[in-house]
Amino acid sequence: MSTPRTSRTPPPLAGGAQGPDALRPLLAAALDALREGATARGGPLPAGGPQAVTDRVRAAAEPVLPEHGTDPETALRTLVRTLTEGAADPADPLCAAHLHCPPLAVAAAADLAASALNPSMDSWDQAPAATALEALVTRALAAEIHDDGDALITTGGTEANQLALLLAREAPTTHVPPRLVTGENAHHSLARAAWLLGLPEPVTVPTPTGTLDPTALDEALTALGGPPGTCLVAATAGTTDAGLIDPLDEIADICATHGARLHIDAAYGGGLLFSDTRKGRLHGLHRADTVTLDLHKLGWQPAAAGLLAVRDPHDLQALDHRADYLNADDDTDAGLPDLLGRSLRTTRRPDVLKIAVTLRALGRTGLGALVDQVCDQASQFAELVAAHPAFELYDTPAISTVLFRPTDATDDHIAHVRRRLLTEGTAVLGRADLDGRRWLKATLLNPHTRPEDLTALLKLVEGTTPR
Repeated sequence: MSTPRTSRTPPPLAGGAQGPDALRPLLAAALDALREGATARGGPLPAGGPQAVTDRVRAAAEPVLPEHGTDPETALRTLVRTLTEGAADPADPLCAAHLHCPPLAVAAAADLAASALNPSMDSWDQAPAATALEALVTRALAAEIHDDGDALITTGGTEANQLALLLAREAPTTHVPPRLVTGENAHHSLARAAWLLGLPEPVTVPTPTGTLDPTALDEALTALGGPPGTCLVAATAGTTDAGLIDPLDEIADICATHGARLHIDAAYGGGLLFSDTRKGRLHGLHRADTVTLDLHKLGWQPAAAGLLAVRDPHDLQALDHRADYLNADDDTDAGLPDLLGRSLRTTRRPDVLKIAVTLRALGRTGLGALVDQVCDQASQFAELVAAHPAFELYDTPAISTVLFRPTDATDDHIAHVRRRLLTEGTAVLGRADLDGRRWLKATLLNPHTRPEDLTALLKLVEGTTPR
């Protein structure tokens, strides 16, 4: 006779009417651990370098899969604290290397609610309200660029760029696979997407001033020739290295002359749309067939929060896909929304919730103020660099990125300075190679950064540079 199993009560779930009660003590533990970890770190990055961080994580996380687990609060507190202590914290003013924003508290709270509810955005019966919310938000954001356009939620700029190339390949006017034409300043994901989609080898146009040269673009398209749709031009509004914006209107004119399709990668610069004082820098954006946006940059969202805006919603028909268990014909005929044509992914999170909450909470004025604050900070930091005899400024910042370097330093020494600051855990700066020289990069995305923080950042770099 077999022995009956011991009955165990399953762990509590996050959803349902009882979910909040189950979450409350766990959230308290997680919040305490976040505070403890940040205090223990004491700066923008953990000190000691990769090996020291790995050792601390190993001590806290092993055994990864024990025979018997600990209680949930202990596991949560231990690992959240460890991850926080070992984090690069974009909420620290001296963490300024990348397009890695500190998320707004309201957006992070919305993301928690999305995780607790766990809708899956691949069929209406898994996400009824989220489906309706996504439709409202994507069309509202698309209307910021194209009056009658649409937009898809993506995981970020890379996925949005890939989708833009796919839609160009499948466009009705395309008789052959389009040739991608980009500037040397273009994001690496564009060339990678061309490779992934089996498109011809991209043509790269010089960017002698850091932005796409219209004359060189015109010459390249003339040399390529072919009927309309033969070429896809990808311009950039906010380069990764320096935040520069291509001359969008001139590029659109040239594309119109040659019958080339135009995509604009505005993953960084698209946030300027919220600023009444700076959105003019994106003049010509509305002329693109597709536009990449990324709100986990100048939108202060937890990753991921990307979008692809399209001028002609009919272009999205290329993504139509059928799976009877998700979008059977009779269901769609009966009025159930079809979500499979809204992404190349099947299961996907309701990332729209945090975006919607942020837009509602801050409005255009609130978001525009944040954009203006970080851009103003960049201008202030650039002025500090330009006035300092020990430093050289690359150029006036176009958005919120400042490139600078110690005067007369070698490229190797600049790389050493950056790594030393990382190892010490005192500052997180990026690097960029432009005009044949290496530069330190400060990407300012923290609206709480103060003038004294900018001064401290410059002093840290000065302190690592031999006199």
